[in-house]
Amino acid sequence: MIKENITNDFIEDICREFGLEGDFKYFETLTNGHINTSFKVYFYRDGEMKDYCLQRINSYVFKNPEQVMENISVITEYIRNKIKATGVTAKRLVLHFQTASDGKFYYVGPNGGFWRCSRFIDDSETYNETDNLGIIEEAGKAFGDFQLRLADFPVKKLNITIPHFHNTIMRYEAFDEAVKNDSARRAHGVLREIEEFSALRETATEMYKMQRCGELPLKVTHNDTKCNNVLFDKKTGEYLCVIDLDTVMPGLVGFDFGDAIRFIANSAKEDERDLEKVGLDFGKFDAFAKGFIGKLKGVLTRNEKDTLALGAFTMTAECGLRFLTDYLNGDVYFKTAYPEHNLDRARCQLTLAKDMLSKLDEMKAIVSKYAD
Repeated sequence: MIKENITNDFIEDICREFGLEGDFKYFETLTNGHINTSFKVYFYRDGEMKDYCLQRINSYVFKNPEQVMENISVITEYIRNKIKATGVTAKRLVLHFQTASDGKFYYVGPNGGFWRCSRFIDDSETYNETDNLGIIEEAGKAFGDFQLRLADFPVKKLNITIPHFHNTIMRYEAFDEAVKNDSARRAHGVLREIEEFSALRETATEMYKMQRCGELPLKVTHNDTKCNNVLFDKKTGEYLCVIDLDTVMPGLVGFDFGDAIRFIANSAKEDERDLEKVGLDFGKFDAFAKGFIGKLKGVLTRNEKDTLALGAFTMTAECGLRFLTDYLNGDVYFKTAYPEHNLDRARCQLTLAKDMLSKLDEMKAIVSKYAD
């Protein structure tokens, strides 16, 4: 992990590499991200304060940060051009990244740190979690709009920055290996969970098999469709744009829809230990589906429409499977707060996945209400 002495002078020097002009005033550390190190920096120019988001990309997580930024730059420029073509200003509706002195959208610092800089979108806010159905519908619109604007983007031009990210077949193979090796000697205590995740395998791998057979098209996907990755207007509550684009790459629309539902429509938190509280919230499901699908009428194929609900189950089962795999391996991937944390997460996601499976027909009916 790269260590740097973060001082005013150091931050200003990095900012100047991105061509930021004016009087550097100060910076503050942003703490709501879990992967990259982020700062809000302030410059005084033309009689007013200008603010930017400066980030050091975690090159341990993202092995090829150049490819990450290549994806981000082409996607944001594509969206910007789409917006401008309608006669609307794109200033607050898409992220704008600064170019460094060499014309690239990133800068490699003196200690090897990989940096990027974007304009801060004024009067915006995010929600880590919310019960407000209006906000949830707006989040659905934001991710639906993201899909809509990129529906005709040549997806083969994107780098695959995390290979096999949602390859559920390989996720199950890794799970099988973890059970077989039992390196942390924990398998004996989770035999029921192992059996129940194994029972979900056929349904959980269905969408990946369909994609492999050409029945579901690869499109540009966000791959981290949480509500806190949408910026909302502070005054109106309407969505502005989608952020945190590090995992943008080819994928299935149903997986983006499904991961959002997994996160936003669970009636409990992700690591809830009281499993009686865990289940699908139909009100939240309906609100997100209304916003997301409403933006994509006429764009989705029949198979895409028919598998949106299945995508929610699939992403939930896959996430829970990954938690249990990590627990069996001795908690080597996900950060944990206590020894049973990954197991609690796995049990929560397993409970939610089973609940979704039992409600799949009702979920499909809601999708059809907005898709057809």
